[in-house]
Amino acid sequence: MNTFEEKRSLVLEMIAFSTVDGHLHKREYEFLAIVANELGFEMNVFKDLFHQELPKIPIKSEFLRIQQFYRLALLMYSDGLLHQKESVAIQQIALEMGLNPLATKRILKLMNEAPNAIIDAEILLNVFQEQHN
Repeated sequence: MNTFEEKRSLVLEMIAFSTVDGHLHKREYEFLAIVANELGFEMNVFKDLFHQELPKIPIKSEFLRIQQFYRLALLMYSDGLLHQKESVAIQQIALEMGLNPLATKRILKLMNEAPNAIIDAEILLNVFQEQHN
């Protein structure tokens, strides 16, 4: 993920997902701001993204798709509430990304059981690798 357009697409996808339950919670906004900052967005550019609707750029690398799925899952848990619409939407997004549905369900289950919904990166990648074997 090198280009500004690819990074913008990722953040726009996260913004769209954050409002799937009809609300943008403060903790979700803060999480989005952290991700945008890590991707190199200035705050004024980040805020402007909430008023944009651009086509998504497909993520080519499986590793980057897994990373984006995990970001979305963290976003889903960031407000402390798990909405049915979020659960359905993240599964649909994972399918559209071409990620294995069994692996994504297993990751979401592990995150639900973990404190703060955070799981080790090695476990995350291993779950997806197991599905390749």
